[in-house]
Amino acid sequence: MKYELLRRLKGIGPAIIVATVVLGPGSILTSSKVGAEFGLTALLFVLLASVLMIGMVALSTRLGLVYENSLCEELTQHLGRGSSIFVGVVLFLVVALFQSSNNIAVIAGIEPLFESEYGDSVFGPAVLRALILILVNGFVIVCLYAMGHVYSLIERAMKVLMLVMVLAFVFNFLVVLLRPRGYVPMAGSNSQDLIPLIAMIGTTFSIGGAFYQAYLVREKGWILADWRQGITDSVFGISVLGVVTSVILMTSVMVFYGRQEPVVLNNVGDVARQLEPLFGRGAKICFCLGIFAGALSSFLVNAIIGGTVLADSLGKGCRLDSIWPRHLTGLALLIGMTLAILSLTGASGTVTLITLAQALTVLALPALGLTLLYLGTRPELTGDRQVPRGILVTCFLGFFVGCVLAVRTAFIVYGKIMG
Repeated sequence: MKYELLRRLKGIGPAIIVATVVLGPGSILTSSKVGAEFGLTALLFVLLASVLMIGMVALSTRLGLVYENSLCEELTQHLGRGSSIFVGVVLFLVVALFQSSNNIAVIAGIEPLFESEYGDSVFGPAVLRALILILVNGFVIVCLYAMGHVYSLIERAMKVLMLVMVLAFVFNFLVVLLRPRGYVPMAGSNSQDLIPLIAMIGTTFSIGGAFYQAYLVREKGWILADWRQGITDSVFGISVLGVVTSVILMTSVMVFYGRQEPVVLNNVGDVARQLEPLFGRGAKICFCLGIFAGALSSFLVNAIIGGTVLADSLGKGCRLDSIWPRHLTGLALLIGMTLAILSLTGASGTVTLITLAQALTVLALPALGLTLLYLGTRPELTGDRQVPRGILVTCFLGFFVGCVLAVRTAFIVYGKIMG
């Protein structure tokens, strides 16, 4: 039994990729903001989102193993090409929006490391920030077209980057834990703004990431006989996501929550800067290192999700080594970069931009969740191909939560726009 468990843990991969994509810089910074504003109560929402995410990833894994074709091709066979194109376009738009927040966080995450002794940024005008984003995205696009066996390279890279994030944020948490600030946390919430909380739930419970799990297990070469390995992969990978998110949130609670004058994080660099006077430059550098690892892990693979699924929905193939998924991945990168550059020229704080972008992705949850449930309850899935009932119940609950979040987000965003 012991050696069987070790063998399964060694074979994990697809869900780790999903976890590293979900745990991008936007998620890291959103979790920090939630901790500062809502306190330890928000841990309950992290737990709920993680459980629902495990269910959706397990369902997607099962569908990738039992169906002969990809998800979009199966959807095309049953409901027509238009339905799969709709799903592909929705996920592509979510990815592009999510990618814009990744770009913004890359700048804001490394900016505190290059400040002058007076706290002024050496990045200067917006044109320099735009140039940095152009260079970063250009490098990623070159790597995209230069890579041969994409999946194996991505899996190894994501495992390394996830390890870096775990070490960085656990180190920060231990530093904060061993050097307490000496205040008594307040009861209740510091904030009435639900956008950060919705954003954290929506990024932890990312049905877009779960949807892509079905494609990853096929790239991995798993078949129905590997179902137990797939369950281990789903539970372990998403549990790591939940634990790291919780560690970031608890660190923020201990540093920011409960002050007599609540901390206002107007830009994401504030999160790192606030650590330095309390716990030294090492904590700030470590936090920025975690953000940078999150940026690298999410940057390319997030765009690959949108590009691959859109290509598949158009009938242009879904393998990572195919040309159309690469073309559309490049397009997602360019759109995300453009939106980020436009956002950085405005006056809004970058945390506000990131959390708003993360929250808007929640609006796509019902469409993607419904697609997974439709394919998971098809009458031809009988016998060994049938999806376990417990997974379906969890996913139906997740779909309901996704609908509630989408409606709530729509009202909040409408209110912000009209207000």
